[in-house]
Amino acid sequence: MPSAPPSPLRRVFAQRVRTERKRLGISQEELADRAQVHRTFVGAVERAETNISIDNIGRISDALGVKAALLMASSGD
Repeated sequence: MPSAPPSPLRRVFAQRVRTERKRLGISQEELADRAQVHRTFVGAVERAETNISIDNIGRISDALGVKAALLMASSGD
């Protein structure tokens, strides 16, 4: 059974994480190290493939040096 497409919020979060990571000039592996998560997890997050927990949102936002809310705000916010 195919999985449902990712929610709009998950897609926004994925794009924001990728944008912020690239702005810092770091690899997925570096972000994973900073956030203390696995590299493949960061890739899955950036592809909006995983429903990320609030704890991991916090780890990733801290590792990127941004507020978690920024990673979930649509471009119109």
